[in-house]
Amino acid sequence: MSVDYKNTVFLPKTDFPMKGELPKLEPELLARWEKIDLFGRLRAASKGRDKFILHDGPPYANGNLHIGHALNKILKDVITRSQQMLGKDADYVPGWDCHGLPIEWKIEEKYRDAGKDKDEIDTVTFREECRQFAAKWISIQKEEFKRLGITGDWDHPYTTMTNHAESVIAAELGKFLLDGSLYKGAKPVLWSVVEKTALAEAEVEYHDHTSITIWVKFPVVTASVPEIEGAKVVIWTTTPGPCRATAPSPMALSSTMWWSRWKARIPIWPRSGKGWSCAPIWPPRWPRTPSAPSRSCTP
Repeated sequence: MSVDYKNTVFLPKTDFPMKGELPKLEPELLARWEKIDLFGRLRAASKGRDKFILHDGPPYANGNLHIGHALNKILKDVITRSQQMLGKDADYVPGWDCHGLPIEWKIEEKYRDAGKDKDEIDTVTFREECRQFAAKWISIQKEEFKRLGITGDWDHPYTTMTNHAESVIAAELGKFLLDGSLYKGAKPVLWSVVEKTALAEAEVEYHDHTSITIWVKFPVVTASVPEIEGAKVVIWTTTPGPCRATAPSPMALSSTMWWSRWKARIPIWPRSGKGWSCAPIWPPRWPRTPSAPSRSCTP
């Protein structure tokens, strides 16, 4: 006689479904969290605890989310949830970056598709379209982040394009000015000639390039100390072209330059020249004057 062993296994009775059906279940859970104001209830229950605030580094408001957004935000959600479970008041503050080339580029694409020239568009009109574009994608991305299950203060995100945010930036800059930390200087800035805007390092791609390297010896014309009488100062460069094209700047080295290198024990061409095979690198027609000795290099 066969035995139905199913009847001999004692299992608890439950309404828990055998299948997860997450595509159906997840929206229901998210709707319930929003209905009961889960984020607000967590803040109320955690009042008075040690604060843990994760102020989000904002994404650009310029398109649908991708796997990079998901990885970033889910990891941050794990952090805030774990800190909440450790007994802290863990607050996640979402935000969006509404400035910069990614948003401007999208608007310019729209102009190009319509056969318009960006330079013919009024600046105020262009900026207003950028604002509207950013606001649209903030709304879309917000719902997409919620769909990922990220818990945060989605009703009060920060955006860099609000008047309040921009006024705070100006006020903080004023603090630097008042305490003397603000100064005027100069530095090279990567610039897009086509887009007429500054570029970040990450937005620039470089092609591999092989440069000619040369060593050039400059004879000491007037020695201030006997130790370097008749010696030559050696320089090395990967851009020999400008040296030839921008006379008289390469025609001699300043005394402060080579004298500081001499003191730093950087090799100077031996007075005898022995052990080095040198040949002129410039045409013989190069002008030869006491202040502009002919150039030669090591092979």
